[in-house]
Amino acid sequence: MRPRWGASRAKSDSADSFMLADLLRTDGHLLRSLAPTETTTLELQALSRQRSDLVATRTGLTNQLRALLEAHWPGATRLFKNIDAGISLAFLDRFPTPQAAAKLTPAKLDAFLRRHAYTGGKTGAELLERLRTAPKAASRVSSEIVTVMVNTQVGQVRAIVEAIKSLESAIKQVLDAHPYAELFQALPRVGTVNLAQIIGEIGPMPERGLTAEQLAAEVGMAPVTRASGKVHTVGFRHAASRAARKALHTFADNSRHDDPWAADLYQRARDRGKRHPQTVRILGRGWLRIMHACSRDGTPYDPAIHHSPHRPVPTGT
Repeated sequence: MRPRWGASRAKSDSADSFMLADLLRTDGHLLRSLAPTETTTLELQALSRQRSDLVATRTGLTNQLRALLEAHWPGATRLFKNIDAGISLAFLDRFPTPQAAAKLTPAKLDAFLRRHAYTGGKTGAELLERLRTAPKAASRVSSEIVTVMVNTQVGQVRAIVEAIKSLESAIKQVLDAHPYAELFQALPRVGTVNLAQIIGEIGPMPERGLTAEQLAAEVGMAPVTRASGKVHTVGFRHAASRAARKALHTFADNSRHDDPWAADLYQRARDRGKRHPQTVRILGRGWLRIMHACSRDGTPYDPAIHHSPHRPVPTGT
């Protein structure tokens, strides 16, 4: 807007103040009044982002624990599906080295599994067979030092797992009190954490009075089209909220496994030759229109209403 007041590129605080005031005087009717974002929305956003950071930390710590065990105690990595699960951490507390598990029998292992409420469906004999047939470590480090290292790493993993559980409990508590939760809680395959991410990252945008098309652009679900003369290109939108795009992408990809409308929209886009990421963005754009309608009308999501045949179906890239 600066060229309206002159061709010079000169800039000063006093001139900027005058330009902003004059712009408000002449074009104020074109500007939207912004209301502060809901406090609970900001709280969900902060909690969800911290949880994402802790999940990334957990991944790093878990990988470090796995690498440590592969070097000194490979059998322990073959027993349970997730090395950061409670049963796996409890096993490493009790048997941090191959020497500690040397006298382990099927009966003793069965008793251990019962004490820790194991639900993996394997017997002590089966798990012990995995342990005995695993590769032997070539480590020359003493069992005492391996015990110290394993216990230290297990303690870090357990601490981060407990921190994530604590955050998820806080997220659920804040989510239950949020006015948007009732609108979106019936969405297919949207769990507590993903719903909190959607409300925390996308929730502030409808409050600014955006249209569904503007919302899709800000979340990164709409492509960027450039046309000049005979040149026409459609590309990926980089200028968008990455956290909002990730939250909606996760939900849209999950929804197609449980919702017939989402599955049909996904399959038709794939049949047109779209790649999986493009197809999920198309599906996400469709869900955004539904979420926008829910927040605009104050109506909770209902498949019978929001998937009616007369509603437009998103197409394109």
